[in-house]
Amino acid sequence: MFDTVVVATDGSDSVKRAVDVALDLADRFNAEVHALSVIDAGEVDASPKQLRNELETALETTADAALATVEGRADRDVKTAIRDGHPAVEICDYAREVDADVIATGTRGRHGENRLLLGSVAERIVRTSPVPVLTVRQLDPAEPDDGTESGAEA
Repeated sequence: MFDTVVVATDGSDSVKRAVDVALDLADRFNAEVHALSVIDAGEVDASPKQLRNELETALETTADAALATVEGRADRDVKTAIRDGHPAVEICDYAREVDADVIATGTRGRHGENRLLLGSVAERIVRTSPVPVLTVRQLDPAEPDDGTESGAEA
């Protein structure tokens, strides 16, 4: 059913559970795993001109670390990529390029830790993706991570 899983990561705490769920899904279907991190061109362009190179270097370092985290958590080879651009566009384009069967992403990223709804990137991916999107929310510390939303047995 799933031969290729793309997991989008920005290295934030809210994405860790999405990475675990994506890797579990890949294990269950013996699927190829692609981890993608996107350096947000809008974030770089919005920064003061004299800081852009420094910011871009910092974002590249963060992207490398995010991808290394996925590789470290996986028990299989993970193909990694870093893209520059608008995250939702780049993630959907990448999914097309690798003929992905599903994209896994967190619902909140580095800029949306306090958002109550889907983060704007996750929302755009859901609306524009050529393949199904698995959105994984970060659990509150008091919630059990037993595979059910409420913690009750299914």
